[in-house]
Amino acid sequence: MVIDPETLGIKDNLDDDNESKNGNPQGGGSKSMNKLLMVTTIPDTLCAFLLPFSQHFRAQGWLVDAMACGISASAECVEAFDRVWDVQWSRNPLDPRNLLVAPQIIQEVMQQQQYDIVHVHTPVAAFVTRYALRNLRKQLSAQVVYTAHGFHFYRDGKPLRNAAFLALEKLAANWTDRLVVMNREDEEAAKRYQLISSDRIHYMPGVGVDLQYYNPEAISQAEVERVRRELGLAPETQLLLSVAEFIPRKHPQDVLRAFARLGRSDVCLAFAGDGPLMAEVQELATQLGVQNQVRFLGFRKDIPTLMRAATATVLASEQEGLPRSVMESMCLEVPVIGASIRGIEDLLAEDCGLLVKVGDIAGFTKAIAWVLEHSQEARLMGQRGRKRMANYDLRQVIKLHEALYAKATFTEPVVTKASLAVK
Repeated sequence: MVIDPETLGIKDNLDDDNESKNGNPQGGGSKSMNKLLMVTTIPDTLCAFLLPFSQHFRAQGWLVDAMACGISASAECVEAFDRVWDVQWSRNPLDPRNLLVAPQIIQEVMQQQQYDIVHVHTPVAAFVTRYALRNLRKQLSAQVVYTAHGFHFYRDGKPLRNAAFLALEKLAANWTDRLVVMNREDEEAAKRYQLISSDRIHYMPGVGVDLQYYNPEAISQAEVERVRRELGLAPETQLLLSVAEFIPRKHPQDVLRAFARLGRSDVCLAFAGDGPLMAEVQELATQLGVQNQVRFLGFRKDIPTLMRAATATVLASEQEGLPRSVMESMCLEVPVIGASIRGIEDLLAEDCGLLVKVGDIAGFTKAIAWVLEHSQEARLMGQRGRKRMANYDLRQVIKLHEALYAKATFTEPVVTKASLAVK
């Protein structure tokens, strides 16, 4: 098959040197470098989490491409990858295009480019790509790596929903060479249900967090004061912050109801994020009579500053993989109040935060009150959180990916009887 770059929306950053090192960049010639394709449903996921991995492996001499819906319109992605490939699919798993149109594009790109590793993320992209490559991956000696950002079946999930998503994961596992999980519940589940052999299941602490960027010392008091002025906060007013999309599984209404039950006029609640439930939650704030104490900030690029301005952050989700907002808050030494679910439990272990049962409005209110009334203990909790984040450092996670890719491409040192005999 011949790929028409205009049809597929390909854009590339290959210069003459890269072309000569890799043979024909359109698929011909012999390969002299490792080739990696990162696949996500939308480019926002790549921009938010995966650009440091592209930068690292390109610096190591790899050719790193990316595929997502509408990616050619993302200047950030075009700059960060050697090539980008547009693919037509929807975030809606029931959209028929996902299995009718996208697989052909994926197969054509794979046959032309012959990647050594295809690393898939996010549910739709992960399932469709593995489906498309179910036969090609063996023909082309490619390794398909799947990072599960939280299985869609989980403890306390609805039984029928859990059964359906578990069945899909078992099916797609047949087309998976390596499985990466980012919390201990998913690791245990992958092994219990024998999705793939345990030696090909890899636990990693998420996609990492940049401890240098999320550093409390990097944010000045002047920046914090600027944010407080923007929010119209009096000097004595304490700020609570929730960073999350306004979608059902994040339970933003629980955070709002818990805040309203607090009944304190010297505290403000801010929501950073947007989504389909925002208007509903805004209306609820009016119904609860706290609209003057709540700020709906929408999408923000100054999350570290907002967090440093907060007394605590709150996340009431019923389902997460390993929530980035919790990690960022911990890095910044800001106490976290989180729902007692997988991922959050991993992060807030060892007294690094407060856990509340999902949907327990009174429990969230009590936890918020504790943080507000125990400033010294809360400050120590935040410091413990920062120390715990050393295990989630982006640099460490990149090293884990190096080791994983070495195994996947069989480039790790081969241990033989002769080598074992060498002292």
